[in-house]
Amino acid sequence: MTEMQPPPLVLTDLTEGVLTLTLQAGKAHPLSLSMIHALHDQIREARESDAVNAIVIHGPGTIFCAGHDLKEIAKHRRDDDQGLSYLTRLFNDCGAMMLDLTNCPKPSIALIEGIATAGGLQLVAACDLAFATPNSRYCLPGVNNGGFCTTPAVAVSRNLSRKHIMELALSGEAMDAQWALSAGLINRIIPQDEIVTYTRDFARTLAGRHAPAIASGKAMLYRHLELPLEQAYAEATEVMIGHFMDPFRLAKDLEG
Repeated sequence: MTEMQPPPLVLTDLTEGVLTLTLQAGKAHPLSLSMIHALHDQIREARESDAVNAIVIHGPGTIFCAGHDLKEIAKHRRDDDQGLSYLTRLFNDCGAMMLDLTNCPKPSIALIEGIATAGGLQLVAACDLAFATPNSRYCLPGVNNGGFCTTPAVAVSRNLSRKHIMELALSGEAMDAQWALSAGLINRIIPQDEIVTYTRDFARTLAGRHAPAIASGKAMLYRHLELPLEQAYAEATEVMIGHFMDPFRLAKDLEG
């Protein structure tokens, strides 16, 4: 008798160059070690695939992603080292996944219907764009449990001003969609009954663009934000020249 396989933690769909990764781990979609590895595998494959030109990460329902799996963490607290080895692997592997998501040459969009909290908010912030419903919420609740959302704040702080990230991290309160929009954490608020279609259509537009230019342009944009102004112009100029010397762009210009 064939043993039934558990359902995948991440459901995948590739349509018209858009890879949609739908989180499937129960209602909360927690970032267990297995979930982190499942997401990372898909991000790595997307990076190398010529068929993928854009990525959508969707946490359906009232919880986009609740962050790290607290039940899994509690289980490892009974280990001989009180969970140190597990926690070291968990946070290192999670950071590597988030970094690869941001650095992926394919543009990424977070589709948020409910609350994104702790590592779940980190996942939102690691994406290039974020579209959300009016009911979505955003939270870094570590202080409520005697800790601090230190690693989630790495990604989130790169989307917000210092005052906004401090408000999130120090208060532990859940902020609403309008706050997130005004703070720069999300791009748009879309009605619940329209958000899936809107996000997929937007992603298809991104997927239809010239992939090499998107990849090099995205990488340069993130890089030059960290550079002194003069150096940023110098390096961006080299990439810009490369765009115009690309045979694809050259052919379009000669057609005109």
